[in-house]
Amino acid sequence: KNRQPFYHHGAGNRAGSFDRTGPQGEAHPLKKRQVAVLRRILRYDEITLRGATMKNELMISAGPMLNAYPDSIGGTLSDITALLQRPEFAQAFQAFYILPSIFNTDLDRGFSVIDYELNSCYARQEDLNVLHDLGIALKFDLILNHASVLSPQFQDLLKNGEHSRYKDFFINWNHFWAGHGTMTPDGYIQPDPKLIEHMFFRKPGLPILMVRMPDGKEVPYWNTFYQEVQYPEIDALELVRALHIQYLAAERIASLVNAALQRGEKPSEIDFGALAEHRASVVDYLEAHRRYLGQMDLNIDSPLVWEFYEDTLHRLADYGAQLIRLDAFAYASKKPGAYNFLNEPETWQILQRVRSIAEKYCLDLLPEIHSSYEDKTHEALCASGCMTYDFFLPGLLLDAFEHQSFAYLLRWIEDIQSKGLRVVNMLGCHDGIPLLDLKGLLPEARIQEMIGLLQQRGGLVKDLHGAKNIYYQVNCTYYSALGESDKKLLLARAIQLFMPGKPQVWYLDLFAGKNDMEAVQRAGSSGHKEINRTNLSFERAIAMLQQDVVRQQLALLQFRNTFPAFTWESKITAVSQAPHQLSITWSH
Repeated sequence: KNRQPFYHHGAGNRAGSFDRTGPQGEAHPLKKRQVAVLRRILRYDEITLRGATMKNELMISAGPMLNAYPDSIGGTLSDITALLQRPEFAQAFQAFYILPSIFNTDLDRGFSVIDYELNSCYARQEDLNVLHDLGIALKFDLILNHASVLSPQFQDLLKNGEHSRYKDFFINWNHFWAGHGTMTPDGYIQPDPKLIEHMFFRKPGLPILMVRMPDGKEVPYWNTFYQEVQYPEIDALELVRALHIQYLAAERIASLVNAALQRGEKPSEIDFGALAEHRASVVDYLEAHRRYLGQMDLNIDSPLVWEFYEDTLHRLADYGAQLIRLDAFAYASKKPGAYNFLNEPETWQILQRVRSIAEKYCLDLLPEIHSSYEDKTHEALCASGCMTYDFFLPGLLLDAFEHQSFAYLLRWIEDIQSKGLRVVNMLGCHDGIPLLDLKGLLPEARIQEMIGLLQQRGGLVKDLHGAKNIYYQVNCTYYSALGESDKKLLLARAIQLFMPGKPQVWYLDLFAGKNDMEAVQRAGSSGHKEINRTNLSFERAIAMLQQDVVRQQLALLQFRNTFPAFTWESKITAVSQAPHQLSITWSH
């Protein structure tokens, strides 16, 4: 695919050649973004000519990577680029992972994508150009498993029903389970118990959203993550015009219906009392006008879904991406009777197919998955030619500091080195501090001890998808997890920057941010993640730059980003002369 404005076919040129003449034939220089595209191509050719494979060679360098939402500092990406142009940040970062609210999204602070156009409230193409001029590569998300109900594809389905081009773009629950269950009075198939006995669901009940089609038919669609059904308030005039109800009756109906909706009742649950003769028509009217929010699962067997993946990867590469995080990729494969999380071999086949597309646009892949160390999923990801997250480092450092022993961290470093793992590591991130990942690497008693310590320091424990007594992560800033000690934060950062892999730095950790309990309270019952997502005004960020702990971290990052020993090909040795001592050396 050739997309303007980066290159186009000139008259008489062979396909894919670059036309360097303008409309009147005058010569003009290639634009900076064109040069960036050419450099990616040349880098890929260099790797290919050496006979290397993408499994062993990465397009992105090992330099430090900033991580933030586009509105995390100042409110827009332009504010963040202004900060990065200050002398304090000179050569501190090689890359920037911008979370997906940079795109047109609605829920989950970006992880429910409507489309991958830039969000005009947060970002402009000019901001990406500035990052390119600073030599900063980009990392973006491709949400592999789902799309927003407000996506053009789902909206077309709502409008056209069975006649929609996208009727198979999403997963029709009844089609999926046909022949494997019993139809219920509510219009969805209840799968045979033996087929879902061990199936993994993210929430209680079946993962379906009942969707009303244009003909009034209710159709269930697969919905793994968030969903919300809204009924707009009605007024008497609507009911008079649409249902020909007398005005006084319509006024009374509107009053009782709106009060019931405010209480959270569904239309079918509303008691119409003396106005029951209008119940059926009013309920049908309400259902016909209901609205949805949510993330709808994509049908991995649809050719249109794969066209969508390719188009999106192309777009992200054009934005300047070198690294793509595959969000929720382990949920993409679905099959009756399977666990439906990291199904094998289907998940790996999907990953290889996505990787083959990514190679066209010189993109490295970083699939996101949390699983225990003992499952060895991180090793399988690297064996597939992708990078993997080092979700072990945050907990291992906290454990080492509390027990004054680097024994378990050294074991993990040896794993990375001996098995050739290519990782992205971190201290904090937009989610919590991982716990589930540590199972099998850190003793259970030490994990439980860490949970108790982090709770004492204000952390909020999140259980595995609502299940009790199965820990998943602790939501907490890393600075607060360290007891709000500047020395511990600097030591943790120094160790991170000498760990094998590419270091990713959460903006709030850089500024030694503390737990934001007020943000949690404002967000309500599901606001635990807001503890670690405090937006900083531009003025506050500038003021915080004066802190020694911030300046010293930046000095470490500048050293890590510019010293020539730090490459993917470097030799790394890690030794410990005593339990509380650690020496890591890079040579190249």
